[in-house]
This record gives sequence, structure tokens and C-alpha cells, in this order.
Amino acid sequence: MDGVAPQRASALIHCIPAILGPDELAAIQSKLQNAAFADGASTAGWSAREVKRNLQVTPGMPEYEQVARIVREAFMRSGELQTALLPAMATPVLFNRYAQGMEYGPHVDTPVMGSMSNAVRSDIAITVFLSDPRSYDGGELTVFMNGVGSQFKLEAGAAIAYPAHTLHHVTPVTRGVRDAAVLWVQSQIRDPAQREILWDMENAKHLTFKREGKSATFDLISKSRANLVRMWAEV
Repeated sequence: MDGVAPQRASALIHCIPAILGPDELAAIQSKLQNAAFADGASTAGWSAREVKRNLQVTPGMPEYEQVARIVREAFMRSGELQTALLPAMATPVLFNRYAQGMEYGPHVDTPVMGSMSNAVRSDIAITVFLSDPRSYDGGELTVFMNGVGSQFKLEAGAAIAYPAHTLHHVTPVTRGVRDAAVLWVQSQIRDPAQREILWDMENAKHLTFKREGKSATFDLISKSRANLVRMWAEV
């Protein structure tokens, strides 16, 4: 379904509409039109290289830092992503392209990315869609959780965050070009089940406050969530 994501497979998958503003999206799209791309298999693990057929922006291109900064700032100002993911660190942003016939077969992301001095544990993967979903066919991001695959093909400027330990793939593009920005996040809360509990409690806080204001019930939920973060956080 172009531009539409199915119901969330779990509270661990977050779809954020319009994480990029129109001007930000246009600036990135313009820069990518003339960017130099290289074989994306160069950044995959030895087994993932067998199924990774895409292109990535060549590191060090003059415009890279400008467009990467736009994506990083959008991620940092997203209240939902900051609250749900509780990020501690993130990898550099990658920009990938799937032209006709390209895909990324089923794989699991590398668990630790970077070198000893800047290693990031990849708890969560984020994809920011940069192409109009009506301009290409195929290219759905498919995420498997509990044996069930959910497909996502979002509007340009929207983002999805999902657990990086899941098996996932990008289906073959059969028409057009699919551009996206990707990055990985290390959370302060390593366990995805614990992150889900904290996200549910945050939503319960907001629902309770909307219904009854800063009540005794709201205070108890707030206290419990804060103390669970204190108990579980790795900082």
C-alpha cells in the first residue's frame, strides 16, 4: 500500500509522519540528485553482502555533512522517538538508493557498528523515506516480529524505527528509484521489552493527565516510570 503503513506489529515499531519538513526534504532530494553513489555491499557483513544490492552515497562527498545534519536534527527534535527510544548514541547517517531490480534480502543488522573509539550497539534501526511512494513500485521495508512480517512504504519525509535485532528486508524495486536515509541507535535501555514497558507507561501518564490532571494516580505512574528508567538505564 503506497504511502500507508499497516497497523503496528508492536509498540516497538514507531512510524513518524513528516519527520522532515518540506524544505528539508527538498534540500536532501536536490543534493542526492547529483551525489556520487557506490556499491552498498561495502558496508554489509560478509553474509549480508550476498543479499544486499543497492547503492550508497560515497562517504566524504561535499554535500554529505549538510544532508546528514538535516536528518540528525530531525531525529533529535522528534519527541516520540526521543521518548520511545531513549537514545544514548547513534551511528552516522547513511543514504541509500534502490534502482530498478535492486533489493536487500532478509538479514539482521550488525550488532555493534563503528570502531573501538566510537562503537555503537545497534538496538534500533531508523529509516527515513525520501522518495514519493507513488514514484516507485516495490521497495517495501518488511520487518518480521514473532514470525509475522509487516510491510512499510511511507510517504517521503516519514520515518520508521524498529528493533535492529529483527529479520528484515527491502523488497525488489520494479519501477523507479527508492531513496532513504538510515541510521542506528544505541538505547539507554538495552532490553526491547523494557523499552516497550516504559513507552506504555509514558502513554498511560499522558492519558491519565488528560483525564484527571496531576492526580495521585498520575504521580504514581510518573514515579514508577522514572524509577524503572533509573533501574534499567545503562549510562
